[in-house]
Amino acid sequence: MKRIGFIGLGLMGSGMTMNILKAGFPLTVWNRTPSKMEALVKAGAKAARSPREVAERSDIVIDIVTDSSDVEQVLLGPEGVVHGARPGTIVIDMSTISPIKTREMAAKLGEKGIRMLDAPVSGGDIGARNGTLSIMVGGEKDAFDEAVPVFQAMGKTITHIGGHGDGQVTKAVNQILVGMNMLAVAEALMFASKAGVDLKKVHAAVAGGAAGSWQLTNNGAKLLVGDLEPGFKVKDYVKDLRIIMETAAETKMPLLGTAVVQQMFRELDAEGLRDKGTQAVIIPVEKLANKRLLG
Repeated sequence: MKRIGFIGLGLMGSGMTMNILKAGFPLTVWNRTPSKMEALVKAGAKAARSPREVAERSDIVIDIVTDSSDVEQVLLGPEGVVHGARPGTIVIDMSTISPIKTREMAAKLGEKGIRMLDAPVSGGDIGARNGTLSIMVGGEKDAFDEAVPVFQAMGKTITHIGGHGDGQVTKAVNQILVGMNMLAVAEALMFASKAGVDLKKVHAAVAGGAAGSWQLTNNGAKLLVGDLEPGFKVKDYVKDLRIIMETAAETKMPLLGTAVVQQMFRELDAEGLRDKGTQAVIIPVEKLANKRLLG
């Protein structure tokens, strides 16, 4: 059985690693905040002192960190994976970062005989805990085929999209849809609220029809009880929107709806609500409507 290394034990990584352990893979972990490794060590994982040490102990190294610069640091930095991995090692970046940077890093790792897959995920912390993530993968098919059993420990829908960076492009597609859908959920519920209709009944009526979606079912339900706690944080989505817009600029693709979504989330960021969930987009919608959704 392949030895797995995992770097990054935040909201997503903590659930994903537990599922890797449950599947029986030998697991080594590293996190910038050592205390986040304690629960995994108790569950059977081994703690490493650096990304380099993770790579020395692993056949497949997975990372899920915040941004492109963070991935570069853990993979290519002075104590990075590149210095501990052997030729043939598979590195799977499950962060959401720039497709352009992904292709650059894949090339640098390839010079050392290290194979890289970009495999961003969708499904939030719920999917990470339940092992039901959607995983969209870019990179060489032979490396993907070797990694499939590990992906199956973490996800339900696993798709090899194409070459390096193609997984990240697909994640950008996902995030465009997520953001516009979340804004639509917030606007629609506020429309119902201003019209004086019972929100819970409206939600139940439309969630199972043609307008139904994951965002409506899950984050819409959170809005009905005033829950703005994160399954996916505003600050991380603001980062994703930046990547989307940078990629759109490179490809000369206008994104009118996404631009509106970006401005709404920038407002949340400016108001200091970076650690709330993306359903907090209801706040600027409330301001525009001059009404609270509840009450």
